[in-house]
Amino acid sequence: MELRKVSIEKPEAVNVILGHAHFIKTVEDLHEALVQSVPGIRFGLAFNEASQERLVRKSGSDEALVELAVKNALAVGAGHFFIVMLGEGVFPINVMHALRTVPEVVSLYAATANPVAVLVAEEGDQRAVLGVFDGQTPLGVEDEAAAEHRKGFLRTIGYKLG
Repeated sequence: MELRKVSIEKPEAVNVILGHAHFIKTVEDLHEALVQSVPGIRFGLAFNEASQERLVRKSGSDEALVELAVKNALAVGAGHFFIVMLGEGVFPINVMHALRTVPEVVSLYAATANPVAVLVAEEGDQRAVLGVFDGQTPLGVEDEAAAEHRKGFLRTIGYKLG
């Protein structure tokens, strides 16, 4: 078995969601969940089939993001892997709940704007996602001032009240 680290290519302003799902209708159901979550959403989506034709199924509302999702899905190459590239100004928190309710979704590996890479195991004609490298390691522990800053920031952007 061979292990490899596959970096996800994306512009800095793009958020990405990585997950595992099953069944040919996954792409359509994920697409519907995304457009019902955020009016006017810009996104690209790709899903690796694991059997039959074994195609990368694709959809989205922004052709450049669709192409980027397909490129990254091919690079990871694991069966039933999906990737969503969110356009600028769209954040995972806006769509995560809807994605989790899609019946085909087995798990979500990551949702981030950070540099991200996927740890892939490969043997023969199969690949598996073993984990995700998301951002960098912590540099310390939050103190009272940092906690107050975090709380203030969340209220400033409207994610918390009061």
